[in-house]
Amino acid sequence: MSERRAYVFLAALPTLLLITGMVIEPIAVTAPGLLRIITARSLLLSDYLAVGGAGATMINAGLCGLVSVALMKLSGVDVTGPFIAAVYTVVGFAFFGKNVYNIWPILGGVFVYTRVQRIPFRNSLLVALFGTTLAPLVSYFSFVAGLPNGTGIVLGIVLGGMVGFVLPPLASHMLRFHDGFNIYNIGFTGGIVGSFFVAVFRSFRFDIGPEIALVEHLDRFFEVYLGSVFVLLIVLGIIVGRRDEDGLASAIARIYRSSGRLVSDFVQIGGFGASLVNMGIMGIIGTIFVLLLNGRFNGPVIGGILTVVGFAAFGKHPLNCVPVLAGVVLASLIKVWEPTTTVVIIAGLFGTTLAPISGQYGPVAGVVAGFFHLSIVMNVGVLHGGINLYNNGFAGGFVASFMVPILDALKQSRKAG
Repeated sequence: MSERRAYVFLAALPTLLLITGMVIEPIAVTAPGLLRIITARSLLLSDYLAVGGAGATMINAGLCGLVSVALMKLSGVDVTGPFIAAVYTVVGFAFFGKNVYNIWPILGGVFVYTRVQRIPFRNSLLVALFGTTLAPLVSYFSFVAGLPNGTGIVLGIVLGGMVGFVLPPLASHMLRFHDGFNIYNIGFTGGIVGSFFVAVFRSFRFDIGPEIALVEHLDRFFEVYLGSVFVLLIVLGIIVGRRDEDGLASAIARIYRSSGRLVSDFVQIGGFGASLVNMGIMGIIGTIFVLLLNGRFNGPVIGGILTVVGFAAFGKHPLNCVPVLAGVVLASLIKVWEPTTTVVIIAGLFGTTLAPISGQYGPVAGVVAGFFHLSIVMNVGVLHGGINLYNNGFAGGFVASFMVPILDALKQSRKAG
């Protein structure tokens, strides 16, 4: 696929969301809804479908996605697996936590860092896009911290810029902690940064803590809408993949043989067509997972599915993800959390950040990773107060750093025996 067509594909989903949001509800409804989203608390788990409605939320997601694609185009980067994952993640989290206001200070902070370091912005653009995980920090101080309006907005922008500035050097360092077995590396970095800042804020009596606000009444609109998108991805992938010299099946097989450990760019490994097919398949698997658990397609769940789809171009495929999903479900059946609740369902979807463990050490290790992940993710959110939207990436870093040395030791002992 040519680079121009790759950009058209990448812009297609946010454009579709933007147009759909404008069609399903009148501007008299979406405009106030979008304002409520922009001024919302935005900490985990703030479902924008509950805050602003479906139309405004889809418009917000579309705008955030198009901003990401525009920054890529202006920076002159190629459409690769990591950038597909970044755009789909931004779009997914624009259903709960990211909006067209709070992402800009983070992006600006990374840009200032590149100016200070005298490096091209494109070198840190991936960190900037994923780094919007800390966007709720901007919203909290701008609108809900109890500060005078002007003071709060200025402080929110300044703090967002500071966070964006420190993310690039920290992200490369934190990768060593989990050795690439936690795909959401920026989630782990964001958790560390968020915990640091929140500890300081709490010492000044700022009440920062995660809260759950989910939409109560939903129809089947998003199930059908997203399901159609995933089928189209598969069809498009088959059309594009037919041009591959060694065949689409061989390209998909190469992807499925990958462990998914960072950095696994499936566009380079299997080509664009095979990556699109894998994205569609993973979207369907994520949808089936939610339906089997009788879950609701609220903002966080939709965000989880779209993130899985994006990372299906950058490390995730059925063979390394399904064991992790099974481990989370198994844990929920014998622990204190109900498997049908949103927090468990998104722990499964986002818990596939640990897919490389399954890919490297086998499905049993993947099940164990998912089992541990549910417990860890339910307890680390209090550290960063919900300002790190990639809470599962934070938890995944701890699980990977705990399990991988043990798995390596067992592997070595078997070889020695």
